[in-house]
Amino acid sequence: MAQQKYFYGTGKRKSAIARVRVFSTPGEITVNGKTLQEAIPVDAWQKSATRPLDLLDLKNSVTVVAKTHGGGIAGQADAISLGISRALIEMDLNLRPKLKSKGLLTRDSRVKESKKYGLKRARKAQQFTKR
Repeated sequence: MAQQKYFYGTGKRKSAIARVRVFSTPGEITVNGKTLQEAIPVDAWQKSATRPLDLLDLKNSVTVVAKTHGGGIAGQADAISLGISRALIEMDLNLRPKLKSKGLLTRDSRVKESKKYGLKRARKAQQFTKR
């Protein structure tokens, strides 16, 4: 059996990391060995994860295999989206302007701020009383 050629992309969001392989053969989207519907149950998050494929009308012409870890389901969905975008650019460099114009190549760098000493959270302090 010959190895299939795939294109690789890594996506990150918050503390979630997705390693994405895009095969140029028609197939389905698999996340951690499950179908997309099993791995990401919320419909809005599924659309977020497959946004690059919907934009380029490639949903039925490529196979996507993603492995994710860390973070929550929403973060993983956004990480998958970035990973797919990066892999599609490796596949065909001419897709870059279309993906870039929709903001699908920008890594969302917002992460949770760390807790500070003496505070309840990063910025929440105890209520101040004057008297």
